Formats: sequence, structure tokens, C-alpha cells
Amino acid sequence: MTNSLRQSADSESGNNGLQRLSVAIVCFHSDLVMLANTIDSLERSLAELVASADIDATLTVVDNSCNKDYGQSLQGLLESRSGPELSSCSYIGATVNSGFGVAHNQALEQVGSDYHLILNPDVELAADAIGAAVAHLREHPEVVLASPSGTNDQGDNQYLCKRYPSVLVLALRAFAPQFLRKWFAGRMYEYEMRDMVAADVVAQVPLVSGCCMFVKTDAMRRAGGFCADYFMYFEDYDLSLRLATQGPVHFLPQVHIIHHGGYSARKGWKHIVMFARSGRRFFQTHGWRWI
Repeated sequence: MTNSLRQSADSESGNNGLQRLSVAIVCFHSDLVMLANTIDSLERSLAELVASADIDATLTVVDNSCNKDYGQSLQGLLESRSGPELSSCSYIGATVNSGFGVAHNQALEQVGSDYHLILNPDVELAADAIGAAVAHLREHPEVVLASPSGTNDQGDNQYLCKRYPSVLVLALRAFAPQFLRKWFAGRMYEYEMRDMVAADVVAQVPLVSGCCMFVKTDAMRRAGGFCADYFMYFEDYDLSLRLATQGPVHFLPQVHIIHHGGYSARKGWKHIVMFARSGRRFFQTHGWRWI
């Protein structure tokens, strides 16, 4: 969390005319073909809103790769975007990889907007996703953060909203073999809020995934952005809980994405170690729940 973000929130005022949307994507050697697909889907989802002069949108991409060749390729991709959907497309090249949250805070410090979309470089937005999300945030000014519904490449549900976790559930997700997870299927289903997804209605939720977060920019600034103490993992849960002190956090089943990412357990032991460290920090901050 940074004081500069909190201070800028005090000077950020509402806009009764044209609404402003800022979009931030953080890359770390991200696949550029997939990133191009993400930006294509972003532009398609913005097209109708921009054509009706209903919204002005900007994109900021933060490159945490710290690699000159990759950075040049990424900048070339961004410079090739010439459509009317984005009024500006900015590149920030990090000199040090300080983590997902810090990079998003760098992007947030550069923008002035009413709504802010935190987007992973492996997410595709439905054509009506942004319109539906912005409409909900306009109609419900008390809501500070909204999460979409999601599927993976095969069309299987991805449960992007969660109930407060226990150490047991997180250990099962990170380390347990598939047969052991089945023994605790009820616990897993409850944690993943599968009942809520099946109900297919707007609902208030405790925690949302950082792969796609629609947030009120002033609320994000007042919260101080992401906590810099989390290098990777759980920074989205921590932010969800801090934002929830300002207003409701909603799940929006009418807003759909495809998320091509996966669980930390599929990414090797280094990611599992980071997952465990961040999980410990989360519980130390917000309270331990063992089972």
C-alpha cells in the first residue's frame, strides 16, 4: 500500500459526463500471442461503448520481465494497436521485478479514471463484458469491486470468487493428489462458492480473483492499492478484504471471461513456495482458520 495512492484518491472527483475506464495488465515473459488475444478481446468489448461516446478507455501495460528483447517485442505489439477503442496505450518497463501488486500500483499511479480494470494477460473478455460490468457499477454506486464469471479453455467453470479459506483447503489445493481432493470435495466446493455460481445471480462475495477485477478507482486509491508485501499470490484476497471495508464486493454472472491460467500447483515448486509464503502472510494479517 502506498501513501501516494491514498493522497491521489482525495483529488479524484466523479465525472458526470464521459465515464473513464483505465485498464492495467502486468506481464512477466507473458506469451505475446495470448496477450494480443487479450487486447483484441478488450477492444471488442469496448467498441460499442466507445462508439456511443459513453466511455473513454486507456490501457497501461507494466512489463516485469526486465528483459530488453522481450520489452522491445512487447512495445512493438502495443504500438501496433491503432483502433479507436483505446485513447492511449502505455508501456512501463520495470527495472526490478517487485511483484504483481507493486506493478499494478505503478499503473494505477499513472491513470485518472472512474473505473479500473485489473486484467491478466491470459484472459479473454466476452464482447459485452465491459458494458455489463460498468452498467452494474453505475447502477450500484455502493459497490466497490466486481468479479466476472469465468471458464477455462474447455468451457469448464473457473470459480473466481471464494469464501474465506482455511489452511486445510489451501493445502489440499496446493499439494494434495486428485484422489485426496475428492475425499474433501464438500470443503472444496464450499470454498469455491460453487453453489453461488450454480444459482447464476448477482451476489455479494468475500474474495475475488485478481485475474479480472472491475474496481472503482477512488476506492482502489483509498485502499492504497495492492499490499507490496505480497510478491505473488493472495494479494488479490488481501485487496478484496480491504476494499470490502468501503462497500460491497459483487459477483456478476452476466459478465463472462475465459481464463487460460492454472493453479499454482501446476507451475512447479518455486510457485508452491511463493504460494505458501503468501498464504502465511495472509493468515497472519487477517486471521488463521485451520480447518
